[in-house]
Amino acid sequence: MYRAALALGLEAVLGYPDWLYRRVGHPVSWIGAAIGALEHRLNSPDLPEPRRRLNGVATAAFVGICGAGFGLLLQRIADRSGRPVVLSGLFATPGLAQRSLHDHVEAVRRPLGNGELVQARTAVARIVGRDTEALDDSGVATAALESLAESFNDGVVAPAFWLAVGGLPGLYAYKAINTADSLIGHMEPRWRAFGWGAARADDVANLVPARLAGALIALSGGGGWRTMVRDAPEHASPNAGWPEAAMAGALEIRLGGPAVYDGARVDRPVFGEGGPAPRTADLERGLAIYRGACFLTILGAAAYGLARRRRG
Repeated sequence: MYRAALALGLEAVLGYPDWLYRRVGHPVSWIGAAIGALEHRLNSPDLPEPRRRLNGVATAAFVGICGAGFGLLLQRIADRSGRPVVLSGLFATPGLAQRSLHDHVEAVRRPLGNGELVQARTAVARIVGRDTEALDDSGVATAALESLAESFNDGVVAPAFWLAVGGLPGLYAYKAINTADSLIGHMEPRWRAFGWGAARADDVANLVPARLAGALIALSGGGGWRTMVRDAPEHASPNAGWPEAAMAGALEIRLGGPAVYDGARVDRPVFGEGGPAPRTADLERGLAIYRGACFLTILGAAAYGLARRRRG
């Protein structure tokens, strides 16, 4: 019952070891490879749009079921061991990304703080989808903070939520759907029909966790509630705006606004309108808020486990 709290604590300390990644890869990369193969086979531009949409729904359902099946297998192995809670916690750590997310954003903050803008652009390009070649210091800080806030939900809160609710099957079903959305849930012509099912499934899976993530950021930052409630609904996604708006409000800065993707300018909503653009120091403060929000997530998971134990 405390597996979510234990898994979060273990992952915060251990992360995902490089030696293990070099030998066997990562469950998300396995899921990504399967989705890529299915997309190549089932998303032919020669097919009519309704057929491609149906194929995409089937793909999302298939990877979600496979994820749940993989989690169920791990759950049974853990349950039959002498230490089911510890083993299930270890099995859950690849589905969480507290440590890696912090390390990726810290890899942006460090060169940015040293005035090494080119290196900071290279580092932030690893965690965002927008064009980064022309970003100034503020643009790099903005991109990193937005990724930090949104990924706090996708990589920490939502996986922990589904682990607490559905055990390892719930965790890995969520990771499969979220990975599918990241790879094919886009509005570009190639994916608009095929990725529709993955995008809708991901929207549903994140409805509760995204709002929890925003609340945890606001609690950790000591503010941001008003900005979150006011600005989050402006985002095109029903979920991504909640942690991003909360981070803007907690830091009393401006996030969002226009960005360039594949050479095309995209006008996005502004979170924290009227606040200043982020500076390098704000990225450092954002990381501190993130660490506090992760700690609150562990406390919340432990409290949930205690409540379930008392009810049982």
